[in-house]
Amino acid sequence: MANKSNQPLFNEFPPVSTEEWMEKITADLKGADFEKKLVWKTNEGFKVRPFYREEDLKGLEYLDTLPGEYPFVRGTKTHNKWLVRQDIVVKDVKEANRKALDVLNKGVDSLGFFFGNEELITKENIEALLKEIVPEAAELNFSSSHGNQKLLSLLKEWLHEKNANLKEVKGSLNFDPLGNLTITGKTCAPLEELLDNSAELVKEGKEMELFQPLTVNAKHFNNAGASIVQELGFGLAMANEYMAQLTKRGINVDDAARSIRFNFGIGGNYFMEIAKLRAGRLLWAKIVDAYNPSDKEVTKMHTHCETSEWNKTIYDPYVNMLRTQTEAMSATIGGTDSLTVAPFDLVFRQPNAFSERIARNQQLLLKEEAYFSMIVDPSAGSYYIENLTDSIANEAWKLFLEVENKDGYTEALKEGVIQTHVKETSGKRKKDLARRKEILVGTNQYPNNLESVSSEISEERTFTDSEEGTEIEPIPLYRGAEEFEALRLATEKAAKRPKVFMLTYGNLAMRLARSQFSGNFFGCAGYEIIDNLGFDTVEEGVEAARKAKADIVVLCSSDDEYAEAAPAAFKALNGEAVFVVAGAPACADDLKAQGIEHFINIRSNLLETLQEFNKMLNIQ
Repeated sequence: MANKSNQPLFNEFPPVSTEEWMEKITADLKGADFEKKLVWKTNEGFKVRPFYREEDLKGLEYLDTLPGEYPFVRGTKTHNKWLVRQDIVVKDVKEANRKALDVLNKGVDSLGFFFGNEELITKENIEALLKEIVPEAAELNFSSSHGNQKLLSLLKEWLHEKNANLKEVKGSLNFDPLGNLTITGKTCAPLEELLDNSAELVKEGKEMELFQPLTVNAKHFNNAGASIVQELGFGLAMANEYMAQLTKRGINVDDAARSIRFNFGIGGNYFMEIAKLRAGRLLWAKIVDAYNPSDKEVTKMHTHCETSEWNKTIYDPYVNMLRTQTEAMSATIGGTDSLTVAPFDLVFRQPNAFSERIARNQQLLLKEEAYFSMIVDPSAGSYYIENLTDSIANEAWKLFLEVENKDGYTEALKEGVIQTHVKETSGKRKKDLARRKEILVGTNQYPNNLESVSSEISEERTFTDSEEGTEIEPIPLYRGAEEFEALRLATEKAAKRPKVFMLTYGNLAMRLARSQFSGNFFGCAGYEIIDNLGFDTVEEGVEAARKAKADIVVLCSSDDEYAEAAPAAFKALNGEAVFVVAGAPACADDLKAQGIEHFINIRSNLLETLQEFNKMLNIQ
């Protein structure tokens, strides 16, 4: 008798061909166009089909490789253990040390120290900051706008005094002159001098094989509203510029490649973000291999991921926890080496003990309860993710080559090539948010219009203004929610909160649907919404609106009823409030001819419309 476990699964069912699937889908579409209805055109520049099959994997050469094998699509390790990182702003070194020791006992195994003041970088302060921290047991990462060479020298001095094994010390130095030039438009010193400093840092850190003194902050593109392909393609171009400049300055290829760390932002596009990390490792291995390193081992990409700021919001901030959770899942399934989950309140205040604890525990839950660290490359073999990986890699490679054809990242930046690409995608995303094609729950859809946050904001992150003295056009960082939040904050600070009255009349289904839509629409500006069950006449509704002292009256009814109801309501209101019709009725032109100006519907530009209403109501 045959062993059942060796039999093909479901072998009693006949195979179904792709043609048969398409016939069934076409029948279910009932004449609708398959491409228009079910094929998704992404911001990344390629199309995604609604289903994939094994035949779609043909030609993907890396499929037979294992985790830890070149070109490292499936990961640079034979396990999926990542480091849980928490960042600490260093103002008082003793307090920063106390906090570091505390979080190390709470599951953190990677520390990020941010120095805002170069004067704090002294031998005594470094000793106090790292007191009782075992260097081989925790990754040590540092960020400072100035004094990086001094910082690295003092760190090495401290490690020698601790008799630490330098080959086991993990960490990074966030030195990224090209990244800073990208978002500020200028440098603190001539770029050639900063690139010389990069080479010096690599020489200084040569003994620390697991420590990366140079960083490629590809996350800047993520937080500027760029696409996943642009973040990856331009990040790789920046890294390749570092490789070229380091080798030009006499740095060994192996040492140069080992010294670079990539910082990626992880946004809410769940499967795409998984595929981005897999595609990134593939392309970086290909790039470094072109420099003829001594070993394939040095073609591994060192990655740190941070949850994106672009999609985080001030209003309904607890939704940020849901966003960062799926982002953490994408990063860890994608095989990141370390991860920072930002506290949910980071975008508007100094995170407190509660928000930092939640952020830590989000990773620990994935590790200790969901066992994400137990499976290497869990997405391997998924027809969908493998195709996304290939598509992202192909598109990012095209961008990379475009930059290289401009003589590298710096020249492409000076010519505005990179800015043009980012502007195009960022502009499209802004329009998609304004028209609610892209949703930020609690901000441009389903707002809690009873919420007030102005008293809680202490560190609001707003649009980056171009500074004077820039050498090139900077790429501004911003959050997608900022313009909507500005509307609501203005409403909160206004002398009088506008009242929006729903004049519901006629057809029950339509008036309910349109009053719900309208309440959601105006709620995004923080207006007070007064809903109603329905009125027998529009005149009765207008009288109720008067008693409520409404600033805006929205007629919610069916298209057929608008021809008579809208002029009657408009006449009865007699200009005592702004009159709005919910919908896009066929009689709209006739209504406009009678003086009715304002209509809202699913095609309306939500942001621009609300900005106009704020102006009408004298809300600045």
